[in-house]
Amino acid sequence: MAEKVYLAVDLGAESGRVMAGIWNGNKLRLEEINRFPNGGVYLGQTFRWDVIRLWAEIQNGLALANKKFGKKIVSVGADTWGVDFVLLNKQDEILGQPYHYRDARTRGALERTFKKVPRSEIFAQTGSQFMELNSLYQLLAWKDQSPAILDAADTLLFMPDFFHWAMCGAKKVEFTNASTSQFVHPIKRDWSLPLLKKLGLPTHFLPEIITPGTTLGKIRKSLASRIGLVDVTVVAPPTHDTASAVAGVPTANTGKANWAYISSGTWSLMGVEVQKASLSQRALELNMTNEGGIDGTYRLLKNIMGLWLVQQCKRSFDARGKNYDYSQLAAMAAKAKPLRSIVNLNDPRFLNPPDMPKAIQEFCRETKQPIPKTEAELVRCAYESLALKYREVLGSLEELTGEQIEVIHIVGGGSQSQLLNQFTADACQRPVVTGPVEATAMGNLLTQIRADKELGSLAEMREVVRKSSIVQRYEPAAWNDAADRFAELRKK
Repeated sequence: MAEKVYLAVDLGAESGRVMAGIWNGNKLRLEEINRFPNGGVYLGQTFRWDVIRLWAEIQNGLALANKKFGKKIVSVGADTWGVDFVLLNKQDEILGQPYHYRDARTRGALERTFKKVPRSEIFAQTGSQFMELNSLYQLLAWKDQSPAILDAADTLLFMPDFFHWAMCGAKKVEFTNASTSQFVHPIKRDWSLPLLKKLGLPTHFLPEIITPGTTLGKIRKSLASRIGLVDVTVVAPPTHDTASAVAGVPTANTGKANWAYISSGTWSLMGVEVQKASLSQRALELNMTNEGGIDGTYRLLKNIMGLWLVQQCKRSFDARGKNYDYSQLAAMAAKAKPLRSIVNLNDPRFLNPPDMPKAIQEFCRETKQPIPKTEAELVRCAYESLALKYREVLGSLEELTGEQIEVIHIVGGGSQSQLLNQFTADACQRPVVTGPVEATAMGNLLTQIRADKELGSLAEMREVVRKSSIVQRYEPAAWNDAADRFAELRKK
């Protein structure tokens, strides 16, 4: 068959890119068209997203793709991180500069919210884990600080939905990203309007929720005339990047819960694919979340502070004139003394500290552990803490599903960290299979290919991933009493 080309707009917390997927009817080959930096921007005392710049970079990528592939391009779809959103008024003007989920305005929001609606009731209405960065608490912050903006809002669009609107004018939100908000009902798969009403939040700006693979329409004529794309369709993939990444896991066990995934990047999202949301009291106690997946599945998972610790350590090292790349840091950490110091990733001090090494050192000092001083010791502490957190979450997943997890798939950029991969196998005492690095883009693109009727089931999509990717396997070695030490730290 003649090759077809599909485009994925894939935005992460550190970078974004436009990727081309070249499909020959059997395998999918990826080609990066445009990569650009991403990250929050401080504005006064606030932390924001520069969505206009991101949209400019996306347009550049689409124009470059058109120059290279022209009429071969069939469709385009976007995926991004969750929870953050853009508000539009009736004239389609952006209201305010969209906030970054690490902005400080939601600090203390959980306790304030629980005074109005009990924690258990919120969980029953949403199935979501409790994090101050969730969209629910962001909306409450808007209500407290700028109620006039909420009143003027006509449409709320999560980040990928905003870029879809910019592409084709559709004002709809896709389920997998909406499910990160903590105001979507986990059974009805629609907005939890009674919850929002109890909290005094307006709901007039909430659009229709659609499923992954929905065709949103053709590229705007004005956009097509500028960048050259003609007759290209906008298709909503699983728009939450982890949902796309899970669709791109190369497992042969679709429909079973005997495998776990870790979508590894700035955040680590570790979970299992299940057919219905887990809403038990125990799931609430463990603070697990039920996020939407492809084909009506749920991602029963835990959102874990991931390689953010290492990224922020590197930023501090760079500021001090010690410019190591990530591979150098990993090589240094590999030679450091093992299991010397461990931090609790649930501690809020690690969310956005001005100096990550100091935050790690403060925690170790307070918990009477050896204080990591060198770059190697700090990075090793971060990696080992992360691997032991995976072990803890693995136990929670097995408890909630009643299934023994036989293998852990690590996908995404973090799957390139061989040291962390081995630590994960060791800590979890399970084989770890890594790759593809580009699982998110692959899940996005394969959903578009299926919408084009080139593929059928999710199992077929994952078969293509296996044919088109190189994976690596890590076998576990013992970690002695590290898990017990980690459990003790969680009590402090």
